[in-house]
Amino acid sequence: QLQASGGGLVQAGGFLKLSCAASGRTFSNNAVGWFRQAPGKEREFVATISWNGGSTYYADSVKGRFTISRDNAKNTVYLQMSTLKPEDTAVYYCAAALGAYSGSYYRQYAYWGQGTQVTVSS
Repeated sequence: QLQASGGGLVQAGGFLKLSCAASGRTFSNNAVGWFRQAPGKEREFVATISWNGGSTYYADSVKGRFTISRDNAKNTVYLQMSTLKPEDTAVYYCAAALGAYSGSYYRQYAYWGQGTQVTVSS
C-alpha cells in the first residue's frame, strides 16, 4: 500500500528526493513518517509529517538538511534530502501512522512500505 522510491547512489554533499506513494487506500488523514536502517544498525527515525502537513518533526541528525512534505491530492509524501553524508547511507522506509499526528516511535506506525536504498559515497 505504500511504496518508497527515488533512492540511488550519490556523492557526499549531493541531494536526493524520495517519494512515498500510497495505493489502494488514501492516507490523507494519517501522519506519515520516514525511517531508515543501515546494515547492522537498528531502525532509525528520520522525519514525520502530520495529516495536513501543518506539523513536522525531524531527527537531530537530519534537521536542517532534510525536508518532509506531502501532497494529499497525489497521495504522496516526499523527503527532500540535501547535503548528504556517508552516514545517511541506509534503506529508507515510509510508514503511515494510525492517527493524524505521530512521533518518532516506530510502533506508532501501522502501515509500512518497501524501502528504497540510499547510498552516499565519500
